[in-house]
Order: sequence, then structure tokens, then C-alpha cells
Amino acid sequence: MTKGKASKDRISPEAVQRLEQATGHRFADHERLDRALTHASARNKGGRDYERLEFLGDRVLGLCIAEMLFDEFQMADEGELSVRLNQLVNANTLAEVADELSLPDFIRTGSDVQQLRKAHQKNLRADVVESLIATIYLEGGLEAVRPFIRRYWTKRAANATAARRDAKTELQEWAHREYAVSPVYKVVTREGPDHDPVFTVSVTVGNLRPETADGRSKRIAEQAAANRMLIREKVRENE
Repeated sequence: MTKGKASKDRISPEAVQRLEQATGHRFADHERLDRALTHASARNKGGRDYERLEFLGDRVLGLCIAEMLFDEFQMADEGELSVRLNQLVNANTLAEVADELSLPDFIRTGSDVQQLRKAHQKNLRADVVESLIATIYLEGGLEAVRPFIRRYWTKRAANATAARRDAKTELQEWAHREYAVSPVYKVVTREGPDHDPVFTVSVTVGNLRPETADGRSKRIAEQAAANRMLIREKVRENE
């Protein structure tokens, strides 16, 4: 990830060309593309970062993935489709796509962000994938963004692990069946700025030892903690 510099230091023609080759889209608005790659820590006074684009890209990605799953898995019920969708739009998958696109070479951040732990930087890479999706969508609509999403998500959608049920639901059913109790989730810590927090959540089932995990939201951290407990108790395998 590159360190934020003066406002005159915008994305280079060479970087634009590399991103066009990776995405299959020819970018018309280089200023918007630069914004899509700029974290709040690197924006100049009065400048803009990727947060609004990330918001839009998240919704566009969800729609396109839902559409793709609806077409490709015609025998799947709503529950399976939902599980697949959640797997394909989570931070882990988006960070993998970011690395495949070599996005860390282009993301502009402040020096303080570069020192953060890897889990936080994973979320940042995921955010930039969503902002890049929004940039493509704003220039060419769904017709432009669908090929890009299918190019990087089709093979991931076909992965059998994408159909694995969400961890919280599985832990809830297992806890009821084995101990006649419900899992209890608790926020242990909340770190980071308001626009990019990291939550640490613990989950307890009866008298079992708790498990903890981090996430960019309470929901994500709860899912990760539930998954760790399921793996520890040998209810599911570690993928």
C-alpha cells in the first residue's frame, strides 16, 4: 500500500493501464478512480476518500452476486443461496480478490494505517474492491460491472465451501441440541476510528471455554467467534 502524498500526486497513467488490464474496464474518470483508491487517512484537506463509493459498491456487488447465484444454482433454496452470498461478499473473499487484482500496489493510505495489524488491512483491501466496483458501475452501469464480477467471483461461487451454513446458525442449533442453551455473545473491545472500527467479540456456550474473534462489525466478529468454537469443538472442519 502506498503512502499518501501531496494532492498533485494522482494515479499515474501506468497504474490506470494496469488496473484496466486487471478489471477489463477502461476508466474514463481518473479522478474518481483515484478517490476509489484513497483511504481517509491519506486524503488531503478538503479532499475525498473511497467511503461513499464503498457504500455503493457493497450494494452493487450484493445485487450482482445474488443474480449470478440465482442463475447458476437453480436447484438451491433461499437458505443455501443466502449462505453462498454471505461467503462471497465477506471481507476474506474481497481481500482475496484485491490481492488477485494487485490492489495493495495502488491503495493510498496514511502512515498510521500502514502500521495496523493485518486483520485491519484486510478490511481496507475489501473496502477498496467495493469502491472499485462502484467506480465501474457509475461509468457503465450493471452491463459494465457484471463481467468484472463474474470474472473474479464465478470460480469462487463454484467452490463447495461456499455452501457451508453460517456459523452462528450452526452454533445455535448445536448448542440447543447438545446443551439445551443458546450461545451468548459479548463485545469485548471496540478499537479504531468511527468510520473503520474493529470489534472483538466473545461467545460462550454453557460452561464451555469462550472463544473470541475480531471483525469490522459486531456481526462479522460474532460469526468468526462462532466459527472458531465450532472448529474447536470439532463440529466443523477448519477450512
